[in-house]
Amino acid sequence: MTVETLQDDTSSLPFAERLNIPLKRRSLTVVASVRLTPHMQRVTLTGEDLADFQSPGFDDNVKLLLSADDEDPIRRSYTPRSFDVATRELVLDFALHDAGPATQWALSAEVGSSLVVGGPRGSRVVRGNFINWLLIGDETALPAIGRKVEEAGEADRITVIAGIPTPEDQQAFETPADVTCHWLCRTEEHAADPAPFLAAVKALDIAPETFIWIAAEAQVAQTLKSYVLDDLGVNPAWIKSSGYWTKGHAGK
Repeated sequence: MTVETLQDDTSSLPFAERLNIPLKRRSLTVVASVRLTPHMQRVTLTGEDLADFQSPGFDDNVKLLLSADDEDPIRRSYTPRSFDVATRELVLDFALHDAGPATQWALSAEVGSSLVVGGPRGSRVVRGNFINWLLIGDETALPAIGRKVEEAGEADRITVIAGIPTPEDQQAFETPADVTCHWLCRTEEHAADPAPFLAAVKALDIAPETFIWIAAEAQVAQTLKSYVLDDLGVNPAWIKSSGYWTKGHAGK
């Protein structure tokens, strides 16, 4: 793994450390598949190919190669929810919605099912001397949010704003960090509406030097990013924003 630091030499702002990881395909087998919440399926995979698995960043992604016997398999990106190299286990959480190929696979997965996983190809890990985090996302971002919360230290203070389909889709996290969760319940029909997220952000008293991480539908993520940049005047170094999916486009 090689490391490249992307930082302003005169700044004490957060900075990104780009970690390049040798790309590898891993043939894995399902050892457990459980319905975590009504709209989230958790699948645990194992295999000796995980002996050298690396995922330094909480929002890294691996590629699931579906129909891997084909010359051009369907690829979908998912966050490693957790992994244990010693026990050769990788946990993936699947947000359940209109059944795309990855959702279909997760719903049909049973003990003994196989899956080919590629990557991560690399990672961009946020570094800096700060302890305040604001994590904003919908159900597709919950694997990354949950991983960040559970990997946080005792000194960390984390606020979560998470959009979910029903109250039953709330998740509990085990962590030593100081965490406050705001759950936004809305139907899948309104999953691309930024209004509930904006209202929740506007209701917060965001502490100085809070790193703001955003992941949701592309337009929602862009709207939130624009708000914290233009209306709140947050320095871009304190923001990481990603569109995890796009309304109207074939997805997971």
